[in-house]
Amino acid sequence: MKIFGESIDTEIWDAIINGPFVPKLEKDDVFIEKSWSQWTKLENKKAQYDCIAKNIINSALNSDEFFRISQCAFVKEMWDILEVTHEGTTDVKRARKHALTKKYEVFNMLKGETISDVQKRFRHRVNHLISLGKIFEREELNIKILKCWIDLGNQRSHLF
Repeated sequence: MKIFGESIDTEIWDAIINGPFVPKLEKDDVFIEKSWSQWTKLENKKAQYDCIAKNIINSALNSDEFFRISQCAFVKEMWDILEVTHEGTTDVKRARKHALTKKYEVFNMLKGETISDVQKRFRHRVNHLISLGKIFEREELNIKILKCWIDLGNQRSHLF
């Protein structure tokens, strides 16, 4: 979704993550929302990003998902509901990250698995961890995958 929104305009992703742009007017050191008739063309364009983003998300959803977020006034509300529904709360993400980290630590090439298959399975696990906020150094990943192959080679040599 980020890639798609940013490909149209980076301000669309900003509206999804940070909420709609609301033009404000300073009056006596207090900021108040401007009435729609007072908006400049630029302010109108910036406020439109929320509508564009809502349209993008609505277009990507099936009917069940659509009804889950159909009453949201702003795209940020929609995104927050979809994010919790599909990725879980912060606690759920933390638990998932912990469990996947454990699986990463004991990752090994399986008997009969091709190099292509192991790399695909490894990349999937690493990408999932990255999406949950884990940071890897390239060298760490390279060493981890090489150890898998070396360990498998050692296991095979013990058989003979």
